[in-house]
Amino acid sequence: LELLTLGSVAISSPVIAKVARDNHEKPDIKFGLVTYQWGKDWDIPTLIKNLTKSKNLGVELRVDHAHGVDTFLTSAQRECVKKQFKDSPVTLVGFGSNVQFDSPVPGVLNLNIKRAKALIALDHDIGGSGVKVKPNQFHKDVPKEKTIEQIGKSLNEIGKFAGDLGQKVRLEVHGPGTQELPNIKAILDVADNPNVGICWNCNPTDLNPDFQTNFDLVKNRLGSTIHIHELDIPGYPYDLLFKNLVGLNYNGWLLFECSATDPADKVKALDEQRQLGLKMLSQLHVK
Repeated sequence: LELLTLGSVAISSPVIAKVARDNHEKPDIKFGLVTYQWGKDWDIPTLIKNLTKSKNLGVELRVDHAHGVDTFLTSAQRECVKKQFKDSPVTLVGFGSNVQFDSPVPGVLNLNIKRAKALIALDHDIGGSGVKVKPNQFHKDVPKEKTIEQIGKSLNEIGKFAGDLGQKVRLEVHGPGTQELPNIKAILDVADNPNVGICWNCNPTDLNPDFQTNFDLVKNRLGSTIHIHELDIPGYPYDLLFKNLVGLNYNGWLLFECSATDPADKVKALDEQRQLGLKMLSQLHVK
């Protein structure tokens, strides 16, 4: 595999956010990238080079993209990936997966749990700190409460596995029905393993009935990754999100998951988005 020549990555960021109680502490908010669309075609060296240039110094790798990082990697290849990040200023925050725990078919559910554990082990080996998973939807003829309990119990199982490896599980606020924050809260009430947190996803449904009501439901379970989108596209109250994060002394990553636009120069666009984010934070007196 050519991956052997790509290099390795070292990771240092925690996955469950630190919600500080001490008023003397300050938030530590950093910007990075989810390679969902922007960055999906970059191999590891290109990714590190472009993120370094744009000063977005953290990355959540999407599985199945051009980075070529998946569970088929040998021990030597995993060490190679780890070293590339370790030798760079870019933090490998973890993986973004499509693993989900909603299926009413036991065999499908078990395959997803097995896949999640394999990705967590891989993330541990390459120096990441956690894996993003999905809830992911409700099913006709299956009581909503049953699906919520199933998702929560699955998260507890993989959360325990992750904890043994020093990893975290990041539940993305995602999916029809399941992305509604009262349902995420219900899932978290079942998934009480401390290694399980949420990845806030900046969805339109966050505003139903209003941002603050929904944010308050889950703010004590925020993980150390939050997905944000293009900050200069109107419609989402990023000012309120940033204000709340500052108020919590949030310690974690704001990761750009951009797909509404497709700029030719994505490195320049990433830098512009980062600078806009810093400007918004500076207006809250955060440096």
